[in-house]
Amino acid sequence: MVDLDQTMQAKHSKAHRDIVLVPTPSDDPNDPLNWSPRRKTMALVCMCVYVWFNGIANSVVYSVLVPLSEALDLSVGDLNAGTGYLFLLAGWGLLFFQPFALQYGKRPTYLISTAATIALTMWGPHAKGNGQWIAKNVLGGFFGSPIEALPEISVADVFFAHERGTYMGVYAFVLAGSNFFAPVICGFINEYAGYHWVFYVPSIFLSAAFVFLFLFMEETNYDRSTSGVARPGPEASLEPGINPASPDKPSLAADSPETGSLEAGQTKYKEKTFLERLSLFDVSRKQRMPYRMLLSLRLVSWPVIFYAGFSYGSYLIWFNVLNATASIILGSAPYNFSSSMVGLSYLACMVGVIAAALYTGLISDWMTLKLARRNKGIFEPEQRLWGFAVTTVVLPASLILWGVGAAHNVHWFGLIVAMCGTAFSNTCGITLSVNYLVDSYRDISGDGMTTVIIIRNTMSFAIGYGITPWLTNLGYQNCFISAAFVGLAASSVFLLMTWKGKSLREMYRIKYWELVKKQIDMGILHG
Repeated sequence: MVDLDQTMQAKHSKAHRDIVLVPTPSDDPNDPLNWSPRRKTMALVCMCVYVWFNGIANSVVYSVLVPLSEALDLSVGDLNAGTGYLFLLAGWGLLFFQPFALQYGKRPTYLISTAATIALTMWGPHAKGNGQWIAKNVLGGFFGSPIEALPEISVADVFFAHERGTYMGVYAFVLAGSNFFAPVICGFINEYAGYHWVFYVPSIFLSAAFVFLFLFMEETNYDRSTSGVARPGPEASLEPGINPASPDKPSLAADSPETGSLEAGQTKYKEKTFLERLSLFDVSRKQRMPYRMLLSLRLVSWPVIFYAGFSYGSYLIWFNVLNATASIILGSAPYNFSSSMVGLSYLACMVGVIAAALYTGLISDWMTLKLARRNKGIFEPEQRLWGFAVTTVVLPASLILWGVGAAHNVHWFGLIVAMCGTAFSNTCGITLSVNYLVDSYRDISGDGMTTVIIIRNTMSFAIGYGITPWLTNLGYQNCFISAAFVGLAASSVFLLMTWKGKSLREMYRIKYWELVKKQIDMGILHG
């Protein structure tokens, strides 16, 4: 990743001459890695628009649980259980949508997801009774599932490894921010316009987002003919953590069979026109969706991928716990917050999200480059995991402040600080976990992300289903003290991975490169 002596025969960053571009871009102008800064920025903006407005549409209930319970004739437990089903299907739905996006294109997948979410959000205020509420959330989770993994892959399509932390931080900010911003506006909408408009207003904005995405979102799938695959052996490996200047490094072909033809030793490429970029159809590929579905399930057994999913889930579940209890705690005595004030309290979460995006984005990239330079220019994915050192302390402290503080009627500002700390930890968990997966297994990150989200959202479903009885049976104080220790134990696993992570990756090194080579031979390896 870092060419200390600047002697490597590889493409380097123009801004930092000692940074090797990973992955190596082709010479094709249609390769997303070769796009102009303006074009890359537009791709990032489109991804953020999709995540922001779809995230809001699926998070409208958190600050209005109590009034919505009365309007829809559902208990708070039923509403939280419905959210659990949404998270469950948002994970398992990726078994369909992730292979679909890699087979037929990310652009049509984003558009289908957005159109379906508009319709299902409009159904929300009319989903009376537990059966309709669960059905609405099951379908909402299924069609909303691309938000959970596809944007991470889109970032990896467009940006290099040394930039990825920053833009994953942007994604984490938008994803977590949308989930925390929705309660802010929905509390006021419910108070001044009624609960129907809690669902209608996000649908209107989502419709505008659909038009924007149709006009400006480009396809980022790019089939590479090679990926620097080395034959399995003790020395020939380009796995992250292996010095790319190794003499065993194979040559990388720059041509893509999909975009150019080889003539006189040079590849000629034709850049897509604006109308071609609007196409809803990606290049034709052999049908590989069933293969990808089964692969995502098999990857559960890979230790690094399982850890990434567990780490992601162990931070997300506390976001669910916060949302399930915020309206109950702040809306009850002695606080007696109205729905609009409960929503306004989520601004503290936005502060936490912003802080986490900076911490895991710019600071993480800076720290990673510094550690790589200290490690003789060699980047190890485990170097990013040290970012969890802060959240391992912040998360349990925030949970104790939230639960024990509520039990002892602490001043409302203490609860606001707890919300900020929980949101900070949640956002860090998103970015650092995903970065670890992509840095470790970039070439199969599309399939690996499906596995990660299945693990993560299955954990979220369990906590969404169980938080109400957990809170009822133990009370605020004992519930959140136990939650804090569970959070501390789960967060501390990063120490084990910084110690043994490289050894675990080495165990699966040959399997990984064999899988990459197989995907190249099958013509399904995406940049």
